[in-house]
Amino acid sequence: MKINEKPVLQMQGFESVKNTNPLPASPHVNILSGAEENQRLKEKSFGEYLSEAFGAMNKQQTDVASLERQLITDPDSVDIHDVTTAMAKAQMSMTLAKTVVDRIVTGWNEITTTR
Repeated sequence: MKINEKPVLQMQGFESVKNTNPLPASPHVNILSGAEENQRLKEKSFGEYLSEAFGAMNKQQTDVASLERQLITDPDSVDIHDVTTAMAKAQMSMTLAKTVVDRIVTGWNEITTTR
């Protein structure tokens, strides 16, 4: 992408949409040109994406466990709202992971079933 060129957002099934109001700089937001995005997508396999997602879910689970331990051992050092928020995030990621795995298994069974 050239320096003076504005980024273009591309969605499958839609024409290109010019980004007139770019997002603020954030470590979680990465705007890539179409060619750079395609190259990035080609570098990883589905299994790698799945492995990263399960790693992130596992990290959330272990973070909650350490917060709970800290809440029990030193209650004044941890805000209870932080613990409940972390627990809700961990529960949501676990539910999402279970749903994804169930969908993958269902899809695989549909593909392999001969009718």
